[in-house]
Amino acid sequence: MTVLSSPHGPRVARSGVLLMVLALGLSAFGVGCSDGTEGRNESDGTEPLGIGKEVTVPISAAVTTVVSPGSEPRALLRPSYQAGTAQQVTLHTDYRIAQQINDQPPRDFSTPALTIPMTARAGSDGVDLTLGTITSPDPSLAKALTAADGSHAGFDMSELGAITALRLEPSPDTSNAARAALEQAFYQAVYRSIAFPDQPVGEGAVWTVRQEVTGGVALDQVTTATLTKRDGDRLTIELEVTQQPQTSVWAMPNNAGTLDIQDYVMQGTGTITVDLGLPLPVSGCITVGGHQAYRDARSASMLQQTINTQVTWTE
Repeated sequence: MTVLSSPHGPRVARSGVLLMVLALGLSAFGVGCSDGTEGRNESDGTEPLGIGKEVTVPISAAVTTVVSPGSEPRALLRPSYQAGTAQQVTLHTDYRIAQQINDQPPRDFSTPALTIPMTARAGSDGVDLTLGTITSPDPSLAKALTAADGSHAGFDMSELGAITALRLEPSPDTSNAARAALEQAFYQAVYRSIAFPDQPVGEGAVWTVRQEVTGGVALDQVTTATLTKRDGDRLTIELEVTQQPQTSVWAMPNNAGTLDIQDYVMQGTGTITVDLGLPLPVSGCITVGGHQAYRDARSASMLQQTINTQVTWTE
């Protein structure tokens, strides 16, 4: 082949393979990068979850540690809603990612923003969600999402309010593109949620929540929470999020090889308002972003990514 006969052929070919694999597997990696969104089936990195049935995805354990208990009076923070408690809430997610290999022009792999109105109903050990009319600024995705009206999802939760599992059940006629978009949106929400400490705290309290974020790169995520205000059951909590890779190597999707992690910065801030008598946040916005650089030792190709994610809750 002509490409292979060129002295630079293997490098050019390898860069092309990298770009193809990364395009296919980006959402799987994106959950680790963001979030979440952290959003593909880890078995193959290509198909969305929930095709034709409800799928339950376990979420890694969240470990809380109190840094400062805050001022008196102090009390345990625990969800206090009764089974059957209903709440109308809207989740908005935005995920932007730009990628460049060597000196090739940057490419935009961002996914369209989603606005997901939903009815949350508290169960005995979690929250059941019925999705309303989902919207997106992308015309093609917006059209595909019309079939997802009435879809179901849910969160299994611990007594500390940590999400322990994500349940997804899109309507049967929902397309793969719409399913994948919903999946990524909910993964982002999961990894931007908060768990309460296991000891009494008051205003000014600071605690950390440590959690592994799974994806193409396994990440250690640390969320530092500060209880800035308490008014009865309503809590205002400031958040700082940082992520660090657990290893120096990224195993790419589809068994396409590995990349050495040269640089990795992901961090962000936000504020969330929680009512202990309701199953989901009543308001809040958390933005996390950063950049990464990777090197393919086989071809000397360099991959750079810039990522920005935002999760917003409104009633």
